[in-house]
Amino acid sequence: MKRKRNPWVAFLVFSLGLAALTLACREKEAPLPPDTRAEDERALRDSDAQWSKAAGAKDVERFVSFFADDSSELPPNGPMVTGKEAIRKWASELVAQPGIALSWQPTKVEVSRTGDIGYEIITYQLTVNNPKGKPVTDHGKGITVWEKQSGGSWKVVADTFNSDLPAAGAATH
Repeated sequence: MKRKRNPWVAFLVFSLGLAALTLACREKEAPLPPDTRAEDERALRDSDAQWSKAAGAKDVERFVSFFADDSSELPPNGPMVTGKEAIRKWASELVAQPGIALSWQPTKVEVSRTGDIGYEIITYQLTVNNPKGKPVTDHGKGITVWEKQSGGSWKVVADTFNSDLPAAGAATH
């Protein structure tokens, strides 16, 4: 006498086989790299502090060294400046202004989980002499985008800032 096969047993064997085949053929996902955000944030903050010191010292070459070759500066009330040579020219004109003093401090620094890009939000103080030789101080905020280079250093790829003060002749609320 022949035994009847239970269709549920066949279905169960088929399902288990299909699951095993699916797991065997599944592409292995690469594990996430270690989370180095805290270390990267410290390195980015250090780079920013050195960059701010170079600006305060009016050291154009050191200031420009923090920019990537194809970076862009987006100054207020002026055109975008792209590339190290153009940024060097812009920075030279900036520090040549009589009575200039410039500094900034980060208020927020974030680095991506992959550790290859970061940004900071800053506040700045800028003083220059007006045409009569009297110091005029500006303050405002900005944002800088940094990219980690292959050697591990951080370089600015985009930077912009603008004043908290009303534009000359603008109505205040």
